[in-house]
Amino acid sequence: MKDFTEKTCRIALVQGSPVMFDKQKTVEKTVAAIEEAAAKGAQLIVFPESHIPCYPYGMTFGFVVGARKPEGRLDWKLYYDNSVVVPGPETQLLGQAAKKAGAYVSIGITERDAVNATLYCTNLIFGPDGSLAAKHRKLKPTGSERVIWGDGYEGSFPVVETPWGPMGSLICWENYMPLARVALYNKGISIYLAPNTNDNPEWLDTVRHIAIEGHCYVINADQYVTRDMYPKELHCQSEISALPEKVITGGSCIVDPYGHYVTEPVWNQEAIIYADLDMEQVPMSRMEFDGSGHYSRPDVLSLHAEEN
Repeated sequence: MKDFTEKTCRIALVQGSPVMFDKQKTVEKTVAAIEEAAAKGAQLIVFPESHIPCYPYGMTFGFVVGARKPEGRLDWKLYYDNSVVVPGPETQLLGQAAKKAGAYVSIGITERDAVNATLYCTNLIFGPDGSLAAKHRKLKPTGSERVIWGDGYEGSFPVVETPWGPMGSLICWENYMPLARVALYNKGISIYLAPNTNDNPEWLDTVRHIAIEGHCYVINADQYVTRDMYPKELHCQSEISALPEKVITGGSCIVDPYGHYVTEPVWNQEAIIYADLDMEQVPMSRMEFDGSGHYSRPDVLSLHAEEN
């Protein structure tokens, strides 16, 4: 494991709310959050899953087994129109904000393919020079997510070399895929980003387990969404009215390489959560268990991961 060039990472974890189905306004709000975090010295700024234009929780887009509804196509088209082409004007603005902040910025988007009409759940990492350092598409959308997002095949397990060691991401329930986690561990990951929309106790058990298993910092980035944030022009108002008042309640937190909370979960509000990560804890935590090193038994266990 290489020595870190910086021993401490000042992180800002943004438990944000999108301006739902509006990429322009959500980008503007995101840039403002980056500027606020930078003003407080953040070197790494992390946003949730599909922050731009939103995670369409509770919506079916008119899909039932064997049929579709015309009005569902209209809602899907609105989502499509507000999804992000990479690279494009939205990524340019985000890159400029990262450069101005002098910080790494991780953000979840719904990506629209530049060639075909398929959408993907994607996580982007921008470098402090404003460049797009990594793009990871969710390998397998979960459940009904499959009606709006395709299987990711581009950017399987990218990591970014940072002053605090390798950094990468798995999105939401990808983190339940043991071999996907191992693919990141095998790259020596020290900061593990987990953008998601899970606000249940079992998920918090998961992120703490990953921190212990990988002996890395885990950044659990969730969002805060309420029913009244959904646009009134959507055609599926009966679905939206059936949702609870608080749709996604947050729970964002940071976990250290021993599975302890650096910051406790934050609930029921938008917030920017700050912490200073002691990166020396990463190698020290691996003294008696290094899952991709002395504890890996490569003579009997191995993983082949396709890198696209």
